[in-house]
Amino acid sequence: MSCLPLFLQTAASGDASVAGASTLATFVPFILIILIMYFLMIRPQSKKQKETQKMLDALKKGDKVITIGGIHGTVSSVKENVVVVKVDDSTKIEFNRTAIASVVTDKPEQESAPAEKKSLFGKKNSEGESKVEEKKDE
Repeated sequence: MSCLPLFLQTAASGDASVAGASTLATFVPFILIILIMYFLMIRPQSKKQKETQKMLDALKKGDKVITIGGIHGTVSSVKENVVVVKVDDSTKIEFNRTAIASVVTDKPEQESAPAEKKSLFGKKNSEGESKVEEKKDE
């Protein structure tokens, strides 16, 4: 049985509810795609942009920053659209605010004993030397 006669019957009968339902059914996938794009792409990007703008607005003298070019330094002065970054004792560089990638926060070190580091060849002791564990065949 062909779908063409069914289509012609619904179009000829003038039943608006069936035609409206089929039209709605054709747009549902497009609406779902747009919603998925919004929640997976547009919304996270706008959140990230707001956080970056908030970070740039909160820049102050003495903050340790990293630029988009990878230069590490300390903010020595902040103007309207320009940030002066002190890179060395006598070296200061002017950057646009938008060139600041992130503000570095010092994380407090944990006072607990250092955990053993594992390498590809075995465990490392506190001196950094590698100890290879031998398995005994039973």
